[in-house]
Amino acid sequence: MKKLAAFALSAAILLSGCATIVGEGSQVVNVESHPTGAKFSIQDETGRVIVTGNTPQNVVLDKSSGHYFGGKDYLITFTKETYQPLTLPVRSSANGWYIGGNLVFGGLIGYLLVDPFNGGMYTLHPKSANAMLTPQAQ
Repeated sequence: MKKLAAFALSAAILLSGCATIVGEGSQVVNVESHPTGAKFSIQDETGRVIVTGNTPQNVVLDKSSGHYFGGKDYLITFTKETYQPLTLPVRSSANGWYIGGNLVFGGLIGYLLVDPFNGGMYTLHPKSANAMLTPQAQ
């Protein structure tokens, strides 16, 4: 029984990537503006609006498109009466668990097969999107 448990644990570690083990497929991004109360819309890289709301608000965004090495990127557009619209990017990048963790734990299977399909290998930046809105000229 102990051998079976040890085998199962070894297989789980060897067949999964490090970022997949410790990371998640989505991330909370804080959307704020100064002044508060601005409307915002978030578009993904295909141009599809996926979230709308008013600041301040926390939103949950997917970190991966589900494609091979498919990190997701977003554009957040802020609007408020008497202020100029402003668009801020939110970009995905490989995190330390993918880069360093697979070196120690996941190996090539983690680098090339498991983590590239899972959002756990990515981190969205910035974690807090804060728009400083500029008043329109009168």
